[in-house]
Amino acid sequence: MHPASHSLDRKILNRYLKMLWEGKQLPPGRGLSPTYFVNKCWKEEASPNRGFSIDTQPFVTVSRFCPPRKSRHDWIGPPDKYSNLRPIHFYIPENESPLEQKLRELRQETQEWNQQFWADQNLTFHKEKEEFVCSRLKAKGLDLRTESGQKATLSAEEMADFYKEFLSKNFQKHMYYNRDWYKRNFAITFFMGKVALERIWNKLRPKQKKTSN
Repeated sequence: MHPASHSLDRKILNRYLKMLWEGKQLPPGRGLSPTYFVNKCWKEEASPNRGFSIDTQPFVTVSRFCPPRKSRHDWIGPPDKYSNLRPIHFYIPENESPLEQKLRELRQETQEWNQQFWADQNLTFHKEKEEFVCSRLKAKGLDLRTESGQKATLSAEEMADFYKEFLSKNFQKHMYYNRDWYKRNFAITFFMGKVALERIWNKLRPKQKKTSN
């Protein structure tokens, strides 16, 4: 298997989602066409002689992360082995206000939602990719491994068919994800502003009492 196989998988998907996120348009008449976009990515990212093989490992496996008990800050852990996202461990202060608690819980719930989405999406991606490669190899009358014991591969042109189909099939799903992601982030930003104003007000109140006396 080519070592850059998974890196290229993620790079193509990430570029496509970034286009959706930023609301950018591809050349006139194309729109956000998955077929056009994948072909364009392959020309830019994949070398003509690159091969792809079957690999069911869902990204990088990492150990469970736990921040120090006495820590008073948020901690960012290593990538999750399924979603490939870095989880945040949120610090809970002793004097946390109701508004701060609401913000923290909203961030935690959004993180769990995001982790779950990408864990499911990545596992589905690898499963369907494996099935695609197996079916293409069997159609050619080839074994899953070569005579030397290495995994059999498909060409970049053949894999482009899989990416086009996968992106097209999940286009609506990604659009709904982006919509919900915007809503959640606007809500988080709104509560961050309210928490910031609350903290400023709490700092100013003692000074106002002194001046009034």
